[in-house]
Amino acid sequence: MFNDRIDAGLLLAEELKNYSDNKNAVIITIPRGGLPIGNTIAKQLHLPLELVLSKKIGHPINKEFAIGAVTLSDSILSDDANLVSKEYLNEETYKIRTLLKERHNRYYGTKKPLNLKNKIVILVDDGVATGHTLISSIKLIEKQKPSHIVVALPVGSPSAIEKIKKLPYVNETICLLKPSNFHAVGQFYNNFNQVSDDEVVRLLKEANNNLQVNI
Repeated sequence: MFNDRIDAGLLLAEELKNYSDNKNAVIITIPRGGLPIGNTIAKQLHLPLELVLSKKIGHPINKEFAIGAVTLSDSILSDDANLVSKEYLNEETYKIRTLLKERHNRYYGTKKPLNLKNKIVILVDDGVATGHTLISSIKLIEKQKPSHIVVALPVGSPSAIEKIKKLPYVNETICLLKPSNFHAVGQFYNNFNQVSDDEVVRLLKEANNNLQVNI
């Protein structure tokens, strides 16, 4: 059980201390819940913090079931997408990309995302239930050809963690808790308040300022 996301971030940072001050390593986090954890780890290890701005394409009958994912510049589709109309996929891709552009402008302004080629990517979130969204993000990151992918999570369902470990391009998976009674990520935090867009912007600025101080 974690007190809050910062508590979880401190515990994960201890597991990741071998990457401290590594000039090729970067913390990548999934907004919005992953930001407090990612920022805490970035501060402890003196590493840059970036967002993975991606969103799943949900199946038209069950929006929670991911059939693909979209970033600002790329997309992937699973085999399940073959049974869905191209019109639906195109419409969803357009809607998602419009939303991601708005988020990028809100979070980053004119700053361009970091090039992940040959980087050690440490992907962080506050937990994982089914793994669909996280796995989609991993696949999109892999297309940028990082040298190493580490997935670091405070808590996850055993089935989702096994799926992530089996991905051929994930080099290391760290998960502090893999409870058999897993129902939802929030049940393992005393404080699991929603993270606002304003908080995301504040944490990104804080991470950038901390990194400049440590350079």
